[in-house]
Amino acid sequence: MRGGLSKTLALVGAAGLLAVSACGNSDDSGGSGSGSSANKDVTVFTWWADGGEKAGLDGLVSVFGTDCKDFKFVNSAVAGGAGSNAKQVLANDLQAGKPPSTFQAHAGAELKDYINAGQVDDISQLYKDFGLDKAFPQNLIDNLTVDGKIYSIPANVHRANVVWANPTVLKKASIDGTKAPASIDAWIADLTKLKAAGVTAPLALSKGFAQEMLVEAVLLAELGPDKFKGLWDGKTDWAGGDVTSALNKYKTLLTFSNTDREAIDWPDALGYVNTGKAGYTLMGDWVAAQQVADKIPDSAYTYWPSPGTEGDFQFLSDSFTLPTNGADPDGAKCWLKTVGSAEGQKAFNTKKGSIPARSDADPADYPKYQQGAMADWKSKTIVPSCAHGAACTLGQNNDILSAMSQFSGSPDVAKLQSALGTAMKTS
Repeated sequence: MRGGLSKTLALVGAAGLLAVSACGNSDDSGGSGSGSSANKDVTVFTWWADGGEKAGLDGLVSVFGTDCKDFKFVNSAVAGGAGSNAKQVLANDLQAGKPPSTFQAHAGAELKDYINAGQVDDISQLYKDFGLDKAFPQNLIDNLTVDGKIYSIPANVHRANVVWANPTVLKKASIDGTKAPASIDAWIADLTKLKAAGVTAPLALSKGFAQEMLVEAVLLAELGPDKFKGLWDGKTDWAGGDVTSALNKYKTLLTFSNTDREAIDWPDALGYVNTGKAGYTLMGDWVAAQQVADKIPDSAYTYWPSPGTEGDFQFLSDSFTLPTNGADPDGAKCWLKTVGSAEGQKAFNTKKGSIPARSDADPADYPKYQQGAMADWKSKTIVPSCAHGAACTLGQNNDILSAMSQFSGSPDVAKLQSALGTAMKTS
């Protein structure tokens, strides 16, 4: 679902677009559906091509069709690669000076690459025009603001630090699947029990960002929320002994995972859990929507915050931008209005498994998982995800993904620790 992008491609794309034009969209209207553009096609670029993601997008499109009748939605989704394929295509389009009407990006530090390259416009005024400055919680707006300006409208909030488990598999080792292990050490003990009970790969894991998510969960559990956040803002030393200890525990977790982890994507890892080949997988709460799409009954799985992170909500947010010189800015603004609207967020999030960014959403409109997540969003300590762009730039994340892949094939903790620290300093 998520992924990195070569910073070389990002920079080349930036240079190409800036060479085409240094000016932004001149029309600052709110995009009410009566746009003056000759082209009424609104090309929406995402990586939502399958499952619950596609269902959520379809929900948004339905509301857009009602609220923006003068415009035609054009789906420009790129499947595969957990978003990395899409981001590479996007970089090529930007390099060619052909930005879409709007494109999906993770809210937070990931947007800095586009902002610094002059590829997205400031849409702070749209927040006032659409009433989003009142509808969105201040802590989310703060995370979206860069140098006093806002460049995207979030469609949702996801939680990254969630473990999904098969209670039938856990029962083989007399493990209570309804309760999260209290720590990483306790989780390792349960994984050891599963292996002894004949489960070959107790922890299902996939390639790329899924491994990054797992190491983030371990770091969060071992360091605590304040020191974890410090890893991304420079206040915590990546060379510290506590980081070394956490990475060694991550190395141990890998020994319980499937040997084909570099060859599969997260839905495949989830499938291992659903079919009883594994006991656990760690993945964001878009899994809730995927389980519904795959018709997996609630009784067949359980979930809880990753071990040692019960009090933390590791967030990410899918958002949409207004590209500089994008196709049909009037239509794009109408899409952005739909994305931020109460009806748009309801139509999207009830199907995608995420929770609405708006504070005025009614939990009763949402399935069981989302109701709990909405309550946790208000009560838990909020920390960002680097794997999903809230804490890191695209360049930083690309270097981290490279380090994670190398570690998967040759697990050298000292080398990984050095690479992670270097990525945050030089990318």
